[in-house]
Amino acid sequence: MIEKEFPKDFLWGGATAANQFEGGWNEGGKGWSVADCARSHLDVDVQDYAKQNEVLMKDVEEAMAHPEDLKHYPKRHGSDFYHHYKEDIALLGEMGFKTFRMSIAWSRIYPNGDDATPNEEGLKFYEDVFKELKKYNIEPLVTISHYEPPLNLALKYDCWYSRQTIDFFMRFVKTIVDRFGQYVKYWLTFNEVDSMIRHPYTTGGLIKDRFNGKNWEEVIFQSMHHQFVASALATKYIHEQFPESKVGCMLTKLTYYPYSCKPEDQLEAQQRMRATYCYSDTQVFGEYPAYLLARFKNHGLHIQMTEEDLHVMKEYPVDFISFSYYSSSCVAKNAEGLQTTAGNTQVAIKNPYLPASEWGWQSDPIGLRISLVDLYDRYRKPLFIVENGLGEKEELVSDGNGSYTVNDDAHIAYYKEHMKAMYEAIVEDGVELLGYTSWACIDLVSESTKQMSKRYGFVYVDCDDEGNGTFKRYRKKSFYWYKHIIETNGAALFE
Repeated sequence: MIEKEFPKDFLWGGATAANQFEGGWNEGGKGWSVADCARSHLDVDVQDYAKQNEVLMKDVEEAMAHPEDLKHYPKRHGSDFYHHYKEDIALLGEMGFKTFRMSIAWSRIYPNGDDATPNEEGLKFYEDVFKELKKYNIEPLVTISHYEPPLNLALKYDCWYSRQTIDFFMRFVKTIVDRFGQYVKYWLTFNEVDSMIRHPYTTGGLIKDRFNGKNWEEVIFQSMHHQFVASALATKYIHEQFPESKVGCMLTKLTYYPYSCKPEDQLEAQQRMRATYCYSDTQVFGEYPAYLLARFKNHGLHIQMTEEDLHVMKEYPVDFISFSYYSSSCVAKNAEGLQTTAGNTQVAIKNPYLPASEWGWQSDPIGLRISLVDLYDRYRKPLFIVENGLGEKEELVSDGNGSYTVNDDAHIAYYKEHMKAMYEAIVEDGVELLGYTSWACIDLVSESTKQMSKRYGFVYVDCDDEGNGTFKRYRKKSFYWYKHIIETNGAALFE
């Protein structure tokens, strides 16, 4: 009997984002980012994403007036990787990580976004991080822009709504590629590029009431267009400087099932999936799909784009497709009377056949296999799962020998079933999957609710929702479980 294991060069690892993990928000010359003004939701229903994602000028001004406030703005402290990076990378090395997904905070390199010269102290920090990863033979997977444009660009230029931001972004790209290209083979341009439509402040630096009198949907898609152009230009530059490097797009894999076999529900599911795929379609095929152009026309959206824009988008598509997948949900043409539940920064109809976490996310390993097959059939390019995980409340307990651990059996069960689904997609369905980085390898501030208590990692960080704690690291039960999965290249899943 042939032993079941993953391809020999499969990249096992974990993922983080600087705005949720790094901390040191006002140290080392770093400037304000939009993430530093992202308020926690301790006083808001954790499923009320519409409330969370609407950011107005008064909210930003309130945040800037209280630079000392780490309780209500937890992304400012994150998990304090800034001061713990050597310890954290050693833990990843102990687990046997092949890759580590991280992002580079734009405002740590260009504090205001429009600076003429970069911040050397910020560059030196990341260079030290990459050298530390190299010591453990861990391949960095770097997201260039992950939910934290410099705040100054939002206040002075309306950030990604302005074409000027493409130039500011490319200055940032050229700086980090020139400095770090020797260490980095895999790059992602924008995290969850489709997220502009759901939380435009976080990903696009768009403050809604600065656009009074303008068509808000048009503002969002114009900003998206500028990101498409910037992504293509970044891909061009990386390929020119380091031909062996690979550049990927990254999308939120929102997997929808029709709630019933009614044709209306089937059509609704198809339309919802298209509303997700339109962004990756554009980056993979290098041109706007006909159905997205139809949406612009039918909604009266006048997106300013030049022939040069369209040319560079066509000439420099991405090399691979990466995505986040946490759960699936249902859709119906008429949702009246149907129970809803939360997902990845969105709310949808609850699937009666799936369990839900405390935050309403419904675990669906088969949905991951379906997603992998759908994406590979659609694009015929390599895939990379760069976010997948379960947020749970956890308790640090003594092991009776003077040490502490977390018995996170729910995490282990979640990962085990999703990894088996990955294996089936590779072996049974012929999917080309480069690797897997769980979200998140070390506890950090949740994006959807801005909570530390919504824990994802294999390593527990001693910090609560109000920023209290020692920030000491503790290995969870899943730490040793995942270490065994990696050292057996997945074969331990089938023991």
